[in-house]
Amino acid sequence: MSRGNVIVGAVRWPGGANMSSPPGTLGGVFRMPVGGGAWEHVTRGLPGECHVPCVAIDPHDRERVFVGTGEGPYVSTDGGASWTRLDFPRTDRQVWAIAVHPTNPRRILVGTSPLGVFISEDGGGTWRESASARLPDAAEMGAFVNRVMRFAFNPANPDEIFAAMEVRGVMRSTDGGESWTDCSDDLIRWAEREPRLRSAILTRHEAEGMLDAHAIAISPAAPETPFVAVRMGLFRSDDHGAHWRDLEMRRHSPITYGRDIRVSPHDPRTIYATLSTAASGATGSMWRSRDVGASWERIDSQLTPNGTMMGVAPSPRDAGVVYGATRRGEVFGTLDGGATWHAAPLPAGCNAVMTLAVN
Repeated sequence: MSRGNVIVGAVRWPGGANMSSPPGTLGGVFRMPVGGGAWEHVTRGLPGECHVPCVAIDPHDRERVFVGTGEGPYVSTDGGASWTRLDFPRTDRQVWAIAVHPTNPRRILVGTSPLGVFISEDGGGTWRESASARLPDAAEMGAFVNRVMRFAFNPANPDEIFAAMEVRGVMRSTDGGESWTDCSDDLIRWAEREPRLRSAILTRHEAEGMLDAHAIAISPAAPETPFVAVRMGLFRSDDHGAHWRDLEMRRHSPITYGRDIRVSPHDPRTIYATLSTAASGATGSMWRSRDVGASWERIDSQLTPNGTMMGVAPSPRDAGVVYGATRRGEVFGTLDGGATWHAAPLPAGCNAVMTLAVN
């Protein structure tokens, strides 16, 4: 029986506001069987110069895979072998987030750059935009354009959705994505209170690092509690985003740049996260909590990643299978829950990996 595939999304942009494509770089979709094998650079149906910052597996059908590109969303119905562009009305939006409703497979949310949320009720045939998701910038961003990075549904009440935004914090919807409210005030207050949580790289706003949200997740074991990964670490909210609590990952790790956070599809108490040195840093790490974020253990201690750990992907088929990828094209996988690991580096030129998934 197939163990599925590892599907990686890469861009050719160096990072930040730089959207150039240096010679010799590779972007797009890359696919490999779980357990190892040769990487396939999948191009069928995708744009010629393809940038893929997000990959999402349909929770209702593992063979149905979505990717976001610089020209809109695409879908595969054959596990990533070929692709078709959804009838998305905008070609001027980069798609950074895609989510399928947990109980309605025809309801799809797309998050974009510039900041926007689009909703389809018919599987991607028609779309409408949620105007209230276009939050104003919290600081003068210069050339950097804010974007929606990830959606998370409340498993007990799917009409409640949270969205992580880079570099704009978190917003919340209570009506299935039709309208949105800002949940970033307390993230800003954290930076005002705690000098160690101040970081200004793109702007002069010292709360920029707290607003630099990359991923958000909610576990069925704590359906009222969103967990968010930001530049300054991992945080959780116990009151629907009004206030946030620091998980204090610095107690466990000297590097705390949070890039990804995911809930195990097999055990709702198990959460995976990645911590690194910086957006384009020298190293990264993968972590696991077995008690809904109360305690953490590093699961990749055998490895020496040479770049920011951009994503962690637990398999929906097998609880022992977990993969991670660094920005510089390293991919690491375990088939036994982290006891042993194998390396599967991407082809040369994959210098800006953004995301990965296992179907």
